[in-house]
Amino acid sequence: MNIQRKSGILLHPTSLPGHGGIGTFGGEARQFVDFLQTAGQALWQILPLGPPGYGNSPYSCYSAFAGNPLLIDLATVVSEGDLRNDEISPVVAEERIDFAGVAAYKLRLLREAADRFFAGNDPRRKHDFWHFCDTSFWLNDYALFMALKDLFKGKCWNRWPKELVLRNRDECAEYSHRLGHEVGFHKYMQWQFHRQWKAVKQYANERNISIIGDTPIFVAYDSVDVWCNQHLFKLDSRCLPELVAGLPPDYFSKTGQRWGNPVYDWERLAADGFGWWIARLKNDLSLYDVVRLDHFRGFEAYWEIPAKEKTAIKGQWVKGPGEALFSSFQAAVGKLPFIAEDLGLITPEVLSLRDRFGLPGMKVLQFAFEGGPRNGYLPHNYVPNCVVYTGTHDNDTTQGWFDTLNSEQQRRVCRYLRCTPEEVVWGMVRMALCSVAATAIIPLQDILGLSSSARMNTPGTVVENWHWRFSSHDLTEDSAIRLRELTEFYARYP
Repeated sequence: MNIQRKSGILLHPTSLPGHGGIGTFGGEARQFVDFLQTAGQALWQILPLGPPGYGNSPYSCYSAFAGNPLLIDLATVVSEGDLRNDEISPVVAEERIDFAGVAAYKLRLLREAADRFFAGNDPRRKHDFWHFCDTSFWLNDYALFMALKDLFKGKCWNRWPKELVLRNRDECAEYSHRLGHEVGFHKYMQWQFHRQWKAVKQYANERNISIIGDTPIFVAYDSVDVWCNQHLFKLDSRCLPELVAGLPPDYFSKTGQRWGNPVYDWERLAADGFGWWIARLKNDLSLYDVVRLDHFRGFEAYWEIPAKEKTAIKGQWVKGPGEALFSSFQAAVGKLPFIAEDLGLITPEVLSLRDRFGLPGMKVLQFAFEGGPRNGYLPHNYVPNCVVYTGTHDNDTTQGWFDTLNSEQQRRVCRYLRCTPEEVVWGMVRMALCSVAATAIIPLQDILGLSSSARMNTPGTVVENWHWRFSSHDLTEDSAIRLRELTEFYARYP
């Protein structure tokens, strides 16, 4: 990233307002871009856009290349003639997303839209669809994978018939023909997703607002990525993970974190010139302007746990691909528009890898007030090439975080920010914006001053996450003006 002072807002599109039960790429997305422009912001950071699997987490998706069809705007589908307006029954705008209810409602309508599209005779749209199919190398495998999941009632791919588990070519071809209608349906949804998202991105870019995307380092076991690339992961003879990823025991967890994602066979990836990873990053860079690399430290060394273990205690640190991978990225795409998520247990080797390629790291203000004045998250210890956040999607809202502190901790925060407890949220926003960090990102929940009820995710839990949405009336002119004034005052205005 250029060392140019900018700021922006963190908001996942699912949290946008609207009447379909979940945020979409429709008018509300453009209204949010308009708010960013009015507020003097240059960046919109989002979470991964993939089709979420277990727990509705955008960090555990069925594909690292496909998009979440629930983000498709049905009004746009109506405007193109694949649905009628009277078919879209009004859904009450909820503050929290009912993922199961939204999926049942929306996928039924998208199935009808796909049937109408394939039965129609619009040569321009048909040409656009087939061009998308022909140029999306991942699409055939993804569409077949999702059609098979539907056929086998959602079962993980390792529980399908053996010939399919092993991806026997003739068997896959037979099922692809047999499930042709379903395969076409999933291709149609991906076509709509990518067209709509690229239109939103273009709308933002035309207003000088860049999109920061997010790339998880690991992929879900129950994904088309593992099913189609079993040789690139450490699986056993039964196609089950031998080793899984996580984090070692620490101050926050005596047993560590066992994420369960299969780990890569980096030797095989390296022998292939890291082709799969390069394809993944190229795909992401077609969707976003900048990419945040989640769990960056795992590229230098990652915590590997025997799959039979129930906790992360008996894991070990294993060297990752390091410089070889990033040199391959550089050769493939040139300049690396990445942000390194370098939070947690960070070693000199991780910092060296980050700095070797000039990647900005992350600073989180909520981590700044323990350990005294040399705490690296305190703004007076920053270097310009970093990105400062009041909090991330894994943190509580700033108001919620402050409310959990004891009175002495609250006094310490307020002394540093030079504000009253009532002004602590905007005090944190001001501190992020006035810091030397080249980039400052504020979660929308903090701009709105919301409590813990608006928290996006609590790591280590699987319920009540990813559900938060805001209402259209929450984005007031006063909050836009206040943010714009601070942005101008601290030389971050575009």
